[in-house]
Amino acid sequence: MVTKGTAQTALITGGSRGIGLGIATHLAGLGFGLTITARDGAALERVRPTLLAAGAGEVLAVAAEASDAESLNAVVDTHADRFGALSTLVLAAGVGSAGPVADYPLARWDKQFAVNVRAAFVAVARALPLLRKAASDDAAHGARIIALSSIGGVYPEPGLAAYGASKAALISLCRSLNEEESAHGVSATAISPAYVDTDMSAWIRDEIPPGDMIPVSDVVALVDALVHMSSRSVVPQFVITRAGASGYRA
Repeated sequence: MVTKGTAQTALITGGSRGIGLGIATHLAGLGFGLTITARDGAALERVRPTLLAAGAGEVLAVAAEASDAESLNAVVDTHADRFGALSTLVLAAGVGSAGPVADYPLARWDKQFAVNVRAAFVAVARALPLLRKAASDDAAHGARIIALSSIGGVYPEPGLAAYGASKAALISLCRSLNEEESAHGVSATAISPAYVDTDMSAWIRDEIPPGDMIPVSDVVALVDALVHMSSRSVVPQFVITRAGASGYRA
């Protein structure tokens, strides 16, 4: 069991599947104490034994709706009560849908910004005292915020205006955080991949086969590099393109 304040810990939104679960599993193998959150409490409980078996010191599974600030704040508070500090905040929860601007429903726009941007802002704001504490406790490594953005937030693509705009806002949030917090040892990185082979990319598999997509393990490799870097280095963004693609499209 992790003793409060003595080990590396991570809080991972969207931690029950896809990239979030891949990151959680890797951090478990490094011995992190984990708090994982997603909407589906049953899904969180299903992966919890796997994370413990992978080596996590402890795993808290806390169901929450990412777009609900009160619910998300409660997740951060639960982590604080158990662990006392936060080494790594992973913002992997996200939603997306495609459609041209002319016909795009405003409700779908609002949903993407609520989950992809507003929830990230809420989680970061609540978690900053914990991140600063972890950075103070381990000045050599500091603390990391890792946000799963998208190449669509870097390069515009027809049909992805709403999704791309929300992910561009997430990139901007990370850059602003570095301006405000990196001197305190807390830095933020936006990882912006093209299509990754997860359930979220299932809708495009007829056009782009899973074997041509980026594997989750490649995103995890970047996270591994970040958590091992010193606090003196700030990486604002990683952009990952697909082999054989133009480099400017998802």
